Amino acid sequence: MEIKKLFGDYLDYLEIEKNRSKKTVENYARYLGRFLAWSKAPAPGAITTDLVRNYRLYLNRISPPLKKITQSYHLIALRNFLKYLAKRDVKTLTADKIELAKAGDRAIDFLENEEVERLLDSASGNSLKTLRDKAILELLFSTGLRVSELCSLNRESVNIKRGEFAVRGKGDKLRVVFLSETARRALENYLAQRKDVDEALFVRNLKPARQSAGGSQKSNLKDSDLRLTPRSIQRLVKHYAAKAGIVKNIHPHTLRHSFATDLLRNGADLRSVQAMLGHANVTTTQIYTHVTDTGLKEVHRAFHALRRRK
Repeated sequence: MEIKKLFGDYLDYLEIEKNRSKKTVENYARYLGRFLAWSKAPAPGAITTDLVRNYRLYLNRISPPLKKITQSYHLIALRNFLKYLAKRDVKTLTADKIELAKAGDRAIDFLENEEVERLLDSASGNSLKTLRDKAILELLFSTGLRVSELCSLNRESVNIKRGEFAVRGKGDKLRVVFLSETARRALENYLAQRKDVDEALFVRNLKPARQSAGGSQKSNLKDSDLRLTPRSIQRLVKHYAAKAGIVKNIHPHTLRHSFATDLLRNGADLRSVQAMLGHANVTTTQIYTHVTDTGLKEVHRAFHALRRRK
Protein backbone atom coordinates (compact mmCIF):
# COMPACT_ATOMS: atom_id res chain seq x y z
CA MET A 1 0.00 0.00 0.00
CA GLU A 2 1.23 3.52 -0.81
CA ILE A 3 2.64 5.38 2.16
CA LYS A 4 0.67 8.54 1.36
CA LYS A 5 -2.59 6.60 1.71
CA LEU A 6 -1.44 5.14 5.04
CA PHE A 7 -0.40 8.61 6.16
CA GLY A 8 -3.92 9.91 5.52
CA ASP A 9 -5.43 6.90 7.28
CA TYR A 10 -3.21 7.54 10.29
CA LEU A 11 -4.35 11.14 10.63
CA ASP A 12 -7.97 9.95 10.50
CA TYR A 13 -7.12 7.35 13.16
CA LEU A 14 -5.69 10.05 15.43
CA GLU A 15 -8.80 12.19 15.04
CA ILE A 16 -11.50 9.51 15.31
CA GLU A 17 -10.16 6.57 17.30
CA LYS A 18 -7.56 8.32 19.47
CA ASN A 19 -9.72 11.44 19.87
CA ARG A 20 -6.74 13.76 19.49
CA SER A 21 -7.36 17.49 19.29
CA LYS A 22 -7.38 19.33 15.99
CA LYS A 23 -4.09 21.00 16.94
CA THR A 24 -2.42 17.65 17.70
CA VAL A 25 -3.52 16.20 14.36
CA GLU A 26 -2.21 19.29 12.56
CA ASN A 27 1.15 18.91 14.31
CA TYR A 28 1.41 15.24 13.34
CA ALA A 29 0.51 16.13 9.76
CA ARG A 30 3.29 18.73 9.69
CA TYR A 31 5.95 16.52 11.31
CA LEU A 32 5.19 13.42 9.24
CA GLY A 33 4.66 15.49 6.11
CA ARG A 34 8.19 16.81 6.45
CA PHE A 35 9.55 13.26 6.70
CA LEU A 36 7.62 12.03 3.67
CA ALA A 37 8.63 15.06 1.58
CA TRP A 38 12.29 14.62 2.51
CA SER A 39 12.53 10.82 2.27
CA LYS A 40 10.34 10.32 -0.83
CA ALA A 41 9.74 6.80 0.53
CA PRO A 42 7.21 5.15 -1.81
CA ALA A 43 6.17 2.45 0.66
CA PRO A 44 6.56 1.63 4.39
CA GLY A 45 9.14 -1.03 3.56
CA ALA A 46 11.48 1.70 2.31
CA ILE A 47 11.81 3.13 5.83
CA THR A 48 15.11 1.76 7.17
CA THR A 49 17.50 2.56 10.03
CA ASP A 50 19.86 4.23 7.55
CA LEU A 51 17.05 6.41 6.23
CA VAL A 52 16.06 7.45 9.75
CA ARG A 53 19.69 8.20 10.66
CA ASN A 54 20.04 10.46 7.63
CA TYR A 55 16.72 12.11 8.50
CA ARG A 56 18.04 12.90 11.97
CA LEU A 57 21.08 14.54 10.42
CA TYR A 58 18.80 16.53 8.13
CA LEU A 59 16.71 17.75 11.08
CA ASN A 60 19.84 18.72 13.00
CA ARG A 61 21.36 20.65 10.10
CA ILE A 62 18.27 22.29 8.64
CA SER A 63 18.24 26.07 8.26
CA PRO A 64 16.84 27.89 10.13
CA PRO A 65 17.87 25.43 12.88
CA LEU A 66 15.26 23.44 14.79
CA LYS A 67 15.34 23.28 18.58
CA LYS A 68 16.28 19.88 20.00
CA ILE A 69 12.79 19.47 21.45
CA THR A 70 11.25 20.16 18.02
CA GLN A 71 13.53 17.57 16.45
CA SER A 72 12.31 15.10 19.07
CA TYR A 73 8.68 15.89 18.20
CA HIS A 74 9.40 14.93 14.58
CA LEU A 75 10.90 11.60 15.67
CA ILE A 76 8.09 10.88 18.15
CA ALA A 77 5.55 11.43 15.37
CA LEU A 78 7.46 9.06 13.07
CA ARG A 79 7.80 6.45 15.80
CA ASN A 80 4.07 6.56 16.59
CA PHE A 81 3.28 6.28 12.89
CA LEU A 82 5.42 3.11 12.73
CA LYS A 83 3.56 1.70 15.75
CA TYR A 84 0.29 2.32 13.91
CA LEU A 85 1.61 0.51 10.82
CA ALA A 86 2.67 -2.45 12.97
CA LYS A 87 -0.89 -2.65 14.38
CA ARG A 88 -2.14 -2.94 10.82
CA ASP A 89 0.44 -5.66 10.06
CA VAL A 90 2.19 -3.44 7.55
CA LYS A 91 5.81 -4.48 7.04
CA THR A 92 8.13 -1.63 7.97
CA LEU A 93 10.84 -0.58 10.42
CA THR A 94 9.93 -1.36 14.04
CA ALA A 95 9.29 1.71 16.20
CA ASP A 96 11.80 0.72 18.86
CA LYS A 97 14.61 1.19 16.32
CA ILE A 98 14.11 4.94 16.70
CA GLU A 99 15.75 6.15 19.89
CA LEU A 100 15.20 9.67 21.10
CA ALA A 101 18.18 11.77 22.04
CA LYS A 102 18.49 12.39 25.76
CA ALA A 103 17.20 15.87 26.41
CA GLY A 104 18.70 18.17 29.00
CA ASP A 105 16.64 19.43 31.92
CA ARG A 106 14.17 22.11 30.92
CA ALA A 107 14.69 25.57 32.34
CA ILE A 108 11.50 26.77 34.01
CA ASP A 109 10.61 30.44 33.83
CA PHE A 110 8.48 31.52 36.77
CA LEU A 111 7.74 34.64 38.78
CA GLU A 112 8.71 35.21 42.37
CA ASN A 113 5.86 36.12 44.74
CA GLU A 114 6.68 39.82 44.65
CA GLU A 115 6.68 39.79 40.83
CA VAL A 116 3.34 37.99 40.74
CA GLU A 117 1.80 40.65 42.97
CA ARG A 118 3.20 43.45 40.82
CA LEU A 119 1.84 41.82 37.67
CA LEU A 120 -1.63 41.22 39.10
CA ASP A 121 -1.79 44.76 40.53
CA SER A 122 -0.74 46.33 37.22
CA ALA A 123 -4.23 45.84 35.77
CA SER A 124 -6.04 48.48 37.81
CA GLY A 125 -9.03 50.57 36.83
CA ASN A 126 -12.77 50.34 36.22
CA SER A 127 -12.97 50.25 32.44
CA LEU A 128 -14.37 47.07 30.89
CA LYS A 129 -11.03 46.33 29.24
CA THR A 130 -9.09 46.69 32.49
CA LEU A 131 -11.62 44.59 34.43
CA ARG A 132 -11.32 41.89 31.74
CA ASP A 133 -7.54 41.96 31.79
CA LYS A 134 -7.46 41.80 35.59
CA ALA A 135 -9.76 38.76 35.50
CA ILE A 136 -7.55 37.04 32.90
CA LEU A 137 -4.36 37.52 34.90
CA GLU A 138 -5.98 36.42 38.15
CA LEU A 139 -7.53 33.36 36.49
CA LEU A 140 -4.25 32.27 34.90
CA PHE A 141 -2.43 32.39 38.23
CA SER A 142 -5.30 30.92 40.27
CA THR A 143 -5.88 27.90 38.04
CA GLY A 144 -2.68 27.23 36.08
CA LEU A 145 -4.72 27.02 32.87
CA ARG A 146 -3.03 26.69 29.50
CA VAL A 147 -3.74 29.70 27.31
CA SER A 148 -5.75 27.56 24.86
CA GLU A 149 -7.88 26.29 27.74
CA LEU A 150 -8.54 29.81 28.98
CA CYS A 151 -9.56 31.03 25.51
CA SER A 152 -12.02 28.16 25.07
CA LEU A 153 -13.93 28.88 28.31
CA ASN A 154 -17.57 29.87 28.11
CA ARG A 155 -19.48 31.89 30.69
CA GLU A 156 -21.80 29.05 31.58
CA SER A 157 -18.92 26.63 32.19
CA VAL A 158 -17.41 28.64 35.07
CA ASN A 159 -19.16 28.27 38.43
CA ILE A 160 -18.04 31.45 40.15
CA LYS A 161 -20.23 30.87 43.20
CA ARG A 162 -18.67 27.49 43.96
CA GLY A 163 -15.21 28.71 43.03
CA GLU A 164 -14.43 25.71 40.86
CA PHE A 165 -15.14 24.38 37.39
CA ALA A 166 -14.17 21.63 34.97
CA VAL A 167 -11.89 22.31 32.02
CA ARG A 168 -11.13 20.09 29.05
CA GLY A 169 -7.38 19.97 28.44
CA LYS A 170 -4.86 18.02 26.39
CA GLY A 171 -6.01 14.62 25.20
CA ASP A 172 -9.61 15.77 25.71
CA LYS A 173 -9.24 15.04 29.45
CA LEU A 174 -11.36 16.79 32.04
CA ARG A 175 -9.95 18.17 35.27
CA VAL A 176 -11.24 20.46 38.01
CA VAL A 177 -9.59 23.82 38.66
CA PHE A 178 -10.21 26.22 41.52
CA LEU A 179 -10.68 29.97 41.85
CA SER A 180 -8.90 32.00 44.49
CA GLU A 181 -10.98 34.64 46.23
CA THR A 182 -9.28 37.42 44.25
CA ALA A 183 -9.87 35.58 40.95
CA ARG A 184 -13.53 35.05 41.85
CA ARG A 185 -14.02 38.75 42.62
CA ALA A 186 -12.19 39.82 39.46
CA LEU A 187 -14.46 37.60 37.33
CA GLU A 188 -17.59 38.89 39.05
CA ASN A 189 -16.54 42.51 38.51
CA TYR A 190 -15.81 41.89 34.84
CA LEU A 191 -18.97 39.94 34.02
CA ALA A 192 -21.15 42.49 35.86
CA GLN A 193 -20.05 45.10 33.30
CA ARG A 194 -20.52 42.91 30.21
CA LYS A 195 -23.45 44.06 28.06
CA ASP A 196 -23.06 41.57 25.19
CA VAL A 197 -24.63 38.12 25.07
CA ASP A 198 -21.65 36.25 23.60
CA GLU A 199 -21.07 32.84 25.19
CA ALA A 200 -17.29 33.27 25.44
CA LEU A 201 -15.95 34.10 28.91
CA PHE A 202 -13.40 36.55 27.53
CA VAL A 203 -14.17 38.66 24.46
CA ARG A 204 -12.62 41.51 22.57
CA ASN A 205 -13.71 45.03 23.34
CA LEU A 206 -16.39 45.97 20.85
CA LYS A 207 -15.81 49.19 18.98
CA PRO A 208 -18.76 51.55 18.75
CA ALA A 209 -21.39 50.11 16.44
CA ARG A 210 -21.83 51.84 13.11
CA GLN A 211 -25.16 52.81 11.61
CA SER A 212 -26.36 50.75 8.66
CA ALA A 213 -28.31 52.18 5.72
CA GLY A 214 -31.58 50.96 7.25
CA GLY A 215 -30.88 52.64 10.56
CA SER A 216 -29.98 49.51 12.53
CA GLN A 217 -26.78 49.11 14.53
CA LYS A 218 -24.00 46.99 13.09
CA SER A 219 -21.04 45.75 15.10
CA ASN A 220 -17.59 45.97 13.57
CA LEU A 221 -16.98 42.34 14.50
CA LYS A 222 -18.79 39.13 13.70
CA ASP A 223 -20.00 37.07 16.67
CA SER A 224 -17.40 34.40 15.86
CA ASP A 225 -14.65 37.02 16.13
CA LEU A 226 -15.45 38.13 19.68
CA ARG A 227 -13.64 35.36 21.55
CA LEU A 228 -10.10 36.30 22.56
CA THR A 229 -7.33 34.33 20.85
CA PRO A 230 -4.17 32.90 22.45
CA ARG A 231 -2.16 35.53 20.61
CA SER A 232 -4.30 38.28 22.17
CA ILE A 233 -3.65 36.85 25.65
CA GLN A 234 0.09 36.68 24.96
CA ARG A 235 0.15 40.35 24.01
CA LEU A 236 -1.95 41.22 27.05
CA VAL A 237 0.40 39.43 29.48
CA LYS A 238 3.49 41.03 27.94
CA HIS A 239 1.85 44.47 28.15
CA TYR A 240 1.15 44.20 31.87
CA ALA A 241 4.54 42.62 32.60
CA ALA A 242 6.18 45.68 31.04
CA LYS A 243 3.84 47.96 32.96
CA ALA A 244 4.81 46.18 36.19
CA GLY A 245 8.50 46.67 35.41
CA ILE A 246 9.22 42.94 35.05
CA VAL A 247 12.20 42.47 32.74
CA LYS A 248 11.81 38.70 32.31
CA ASN A 249 10.39 37.36 29.05
CA ILE A 250 6.85 36.77 30.32
CA HIS A 251 4.15 34.79 28.51
CA PRO A 252 0.90 33.13 29.68
CA HIS A 253 2.69 29.83 30.38
CA THR A 254 4.93 31.67 32.85
CA LEU A 255 1.88 32.10 35.08
CA ARG A 256 1.19 28.36 34.80
CA HIS A 257 4.78 27.69 35.89
CA SER A 258 4.38 30.22 38.71
CA PHE A 259 1.14 28.54 39.82
CA ALA A 260 2.84 25.12 40.09
CA THR A 261 5.96 26.52 41.76
CA ASP A 262 3.87 28.40 44.32
CA LEU A 263 1.93 25.24 45.24
CA LEU A 264 5.04 23.10 45.67
CA ARG A 265 6.93 25.75 47.63
CA ASN A 266 4.01 25.95 50.04
CA GLY A 267 3.97 22.21 50.68
CA ALA A 268 1.55 20.77 48.10
CA ASP A 269 2.30 17.17 47.13
CA LEU A 270 3.45 16.37 43.61
CA ARG A 271 0.45 14.18 42.71
CA SER A 272 -2.03 16.93 43.60
CA VAL A 273 -0.13 19.46 41.51
CA GLN A 274 -0.04 16.95 38.65
CA ALA A 275 -3.85 16.66 38.81
CA MET A 276 -4.38 20.43 38.90
CA LEU A 277 -2.05 20.98 35.94
CA GLY A 278 -3.61 18.15 33.93
CA HIS A 279 -0.32 16.33 33.32
CA ALA A 280 -0.77 12.78 32.06
CA ASN A 281 2.56 11.73 33.58
CA VAL A 282 3.99 12.82 36.93
CA THR A 283 7.47 13.05 35.39
CA THR A 284 6.27 16.15 33.56
CA THR A 285 5.34 17.73 36.89
CA GLN A 286 8.70 16.80 38.40
CA ILE A 287 10.44 19.51 36.37
CA TYR A 288 9.19 21.95 39.01
CA THR A 289 11.02 20.19 41.82
CA HIS A 290 14.31 21.65 40.54
CA VAL A 291 13.20 25.10 41.64
CA THR A 292 11.28 24.15 44.79
CA ASP A 293 13.64 21.84 46.67
CA THR A 294 13.80 23.67 50.00
CA GLY A 295 15.36 20.58 51.59
CA LEU A 296 18.56 21.01 49.59
CA LYS A 297 18.61 24.69 50.49
CA GLU A 298 18.48 23.82 54.19
CA VAL A 299 21.31 21.30 53.77
CA HIS A 300 23.40 23.98 52.07
CA ARG A 301 22.65 26.44 54.85
CA ALA A 302 23.50 23.96 57.57
CA PHE A 303 26.74 22.54 56.21
CA HIS A 304 28.32 24.88 53.66
CA ALA A 305 31.31 27.11 54.55
CA LEU A 306 30.94 26.69 58.31
CA ARG A 307 34.41 28.13 58.99
CA ARG A 308 33.52 31.41 57.29
CA ARG A 309 30.66 32.00 59.73
CA LYS A 310 32.95 32.11 62.77
